[in-house]
Amino acid sequence: MEYFWKQQDDIPAGMGYPLFGKEHIASTAVTLLAVVILICIFRRCSKKTQGRIRKLIPVFIVLLEAFKDLFLVSVGRFGRWYLPLHVCSMGIYVFFFCEFLPFKNAKKIFGEIALVLIMPGALAALIFPDWTVYYPVLNFINLYAYVWHGLLVLYPLLLLTKREVHPSLKHIHYILIFLVVVVPPIYLFDKKYNVNYFFVNWPERDTPLAWLASFMGNPGYLIGYGILALLVILVVYLILYIFAHNKNGD
Repeated sequence: MEYFWKQQDDIPAGMGYPLFGKEHIASTAVTLLAVVILICIFRRCSKKTQGRIRKLIPVFIVLLEAFKDLFLVSVGRFGRWYLPLHVCSMGIYVFFFCEFLPFKNAKKIFGEIALVLIMPGALAALIFPDWTVYYPVLNFINLYAYVWHGLLVLYPLLLLTKREVHPSLKHIHYILIFLVVVVPPIYLFDKKYNVNYFFVNWPERDTPLAWLASFMGNPGYLIGYGILALLVILVVYLILYIFAHNKNGD
C-alpha cells in the first residue's frame, strides 16, 4: 500500500506488471465478471429503477473523473496529459448526452456511438492497457482505470439489454460524423502540446497500432489506424447484427 496514493512519476521504475501477465489477466477478468453480474442484477430491477441506474452511471463517471483529477492536483501531478480527451474519455460526454439531452433522438444517436465506438475502445483498453507498466496492482490509478473502463463497457450493454438502442449499419454515419467532428481538433491539440490523445501522435507500444507503425512508419501508421478503426466498427456492427438476429429467432 506504500504506493497506493502515488502518481507514476513518484513510483520507482519496475513497480508495474506485464501485459498479459497474471495480474493483468486477473484484473481484466474480474472487471468483465463484475460487468456481467451487474447486467444480471439490472435485468431483475423494475423499469423505474433501471432508468435511475442508467442516469446514475454517467453522473458517477463524471464524479469519478473529477475525483481522479483532484487526486492528481493534490499530489502536484495534474497536467495536460490528464484532460478528458482520450477515446475512452469521450464516454463522459457521449453517455451524458445520451441520458440528458432533451431532443428525442439523443438516445438513439449517442446510444449507438456508445455501443459501437466507446464500448469497443474500452474493451481494447482492458486488453492492451497502457497503465500497467507504471503502476502496481494496489494503486488508486490502476484500480480506477479498471473501474472506469468497466463502466464504459457496462453502460452501452445496459442500453442494448433493454433495447434502448437499435444498432444498424444504416446508422454508421452517426459514428463517422462524430469522429469527423472530434478527431481533427484533438489531432491539432496533440501536435501543439505534444500529447497523444486518440493515439494520433504516436502509437502506444505493445498494441496493434505499434505493429502498424513498425512497417508503415509514423505518421504513415495513421492510414492503417483509420482502416483498422473502420474495420473494427464494421465487425462490431456484424456482431450486433448476429446477436439481434439470434435473439429475435429465440
